Amino acid sequence: MAEKQEEPSNAQNGEPDNAEEGEEKKKKKLKREDLPPFEIVTGERLPAMFFKFQFRNVEYSSGRNKTFLCYVIETQGKESVTSRGYLEDEHAAAHAEMAFFNTILPKCESNLRYNITWYVSSSPCVTCADRITEMLKKNKNLRLTIMVGRLFMWEEPEMQAALKKMKSAGCKLRIMKPQDFEYVWQNFVEQEEGEEAKAFVPWEDIQENFQYYEEKLAEILH
Repeated sequence: MAEKQEEPSNAQNGEPDNAEEGEEKKKKKLKREDLPPFEIVTGERLPAMFFKFQFRNVEYSSGRNKTFLCYVIETQGKESVTSRGYLEDEHAAAHAEMAFFNTILPKCESNLRYNITWYVSSSPCVTCADRITEMLKKNKNLRLTIMVGRLFMWEEPEMQAALKKMKSAGCKLRIMKPQDFEYVWQNFVEQEEGEEAKAFVPWEDIQENFQYYEEKLAEILH
């Protein structure tokens, strides 16, 4: 994972003294700009303030330019193993859905069965939806349920078609109910050290917005 690098300040040094030094700085700048504009963040629990803002199932998601993906993986073989965690990204390059298959589950062993549940702040974009469809078709031992807080660009025909293909490939796509937000709060959100776990407090329009998105998803997947 690339480390973030700070741009050198010219406030003290002024402009390059000669053309050679200026050319060297241009090369360094180009190298920095070639780095990914963000980092995929992984962990077990996400900050409460991120959850309260990013997962809120508002109709218009202004300012919510990240995807937060909480996952539970149940691997069934000779022994059953359960793992969980979360990923976050920014909508600038590979999204959290891509990162999950690239880093968390890069390969499905043929002798194992995988039951995976995602709790995601919003539904996948077209590119990620196509990747999910591809993974499910390729790995018949993979079962994926995606619980989403909001629908991303659901009015676009291309997006609707991609979600339908996911369903046809076996993906169970659901809108998060108030109880699902509470589950994420209890299992994936950081609690203050030394304090008792705080109860989940639903926002005012949580049920109304759930019903709104549930109706839209039903219309798309009918």
